[in-house]
Amino acid sequence: MNPRWKKRPEGSNWGDFGPDDQLGRLNYLTPEKVKQGIAEVKEGLTFCLSIPLDYPGEAKLNVRRLPPVLAPTFRDGNPYINYPTELMDPQNTTIISDDQVTMCLQYSTQWDSLAHVGSYFDADDDGVPEKVYYNGFRANQHIRGPIDYQGKYQHKCEPPFGATALGIENMAEKCLQGRGVLVDLHAHFGTKKHAVGYDDFMRIIEQDKVVVEKGDMLLLHTGWTGLIMQMNKHPNMEILDNSCVGLDGRDDKLLQWISDSGISALIADNYAVEFWPPKPREGRRPMIPLHEHCLFKLGIPLGEIWWLQDLAGWLRKNQRSRFLLTAPPLRLPGAIGSPATPVATV
Repeated sequence: MNPRWKKRPEGSNWGDFGPDDQLGRLNYLTPEKVKQGIAEVKEGLTFCLSIPLDYPGEAKLNVRRLPPVLAPTFRDGNPYINYPTELMDPQNTTIISDDQVTMCLQYSTQWDSLAHVGSYFDADDDGVPEKVYYNGFRANQHIRGPIDYQGKYQHKCEPPFGATALGIENMAEKCLQGRGVLVDLHAHFGTKKHAVGYDDFMRIIEQDKVVVEKGDMLLLHTGWTGLIMQMNKHPNMEILDNSCVGLDGRDDKLLQWISDSGISALIADNYAVEFWPPKPREGRRPMIPLHEHCLFKLGIPLGEIWWLQDLAGWLRKNQRSRFLLTAPPLRLPGAIGSPATPVATV
């Protein structure tokens, strides 16, 4: 019996990798998958898959996420940029610069860890749903914040705060290297706003002869970050909200395909991977259904706002879809998300 749950969500893989597993489908990134990724390297060309981390600019995409702020560190109250060390010893000739950053970890090109999205679910099988995350890890016990939200009541919590389970450091320690497979949705839809469902997706991967296998990291090129970069840190939300595709998180056939595919990670160059806002559905339902399906049920981490334009163009020109992907997040214990500077090698 798992110590955290008696019942797991329908269609989930909780417990399949062990009672205390915190990697989910990243367990499929085996040494064999790394070798498969390396085998895709033919030219030795590399592609940076991150936009600059001070993009998209401003705080319009998400009012909670602010641009990074660089600042100097200080010594004896003095800023440590172009610092003349002769202030420490008149005989010193060295000048030193040293800085620090304050940033939201999911502002730009990023990874969502498994601690990012949970759900109300009756894991105790007692008729009362609890706030739980992947593999039954608990809100306020394993993922801790300053407030314990209990309906309309709020109870203050004592530090430390952060994710003592499912944090981003688990992904960093796994190293996140293996075979990437790209599906170029932008080549089929352009900048048209459209929710890509199962039928669309199957038609495109068949037409483009894309093969996705167990353990692959799946990347989706939508063209959205291309628009972001054109806006030069002043995002036009009217354009962004009405442009480009995302996966239809309300399409149960598509969600089942994700379950059956065995992909280890799901990545896109748009804001949420999934189509936003999702299609309406009556009754109790996930606000972000693909996030809940991947992070909460299956343990599939999500990458968002990646830069895929250059890679997608090269792959299409060379009639390829596979490459070596190296994409570890920051090894920051307790963090829920992380910026990333992924590299594709072809």
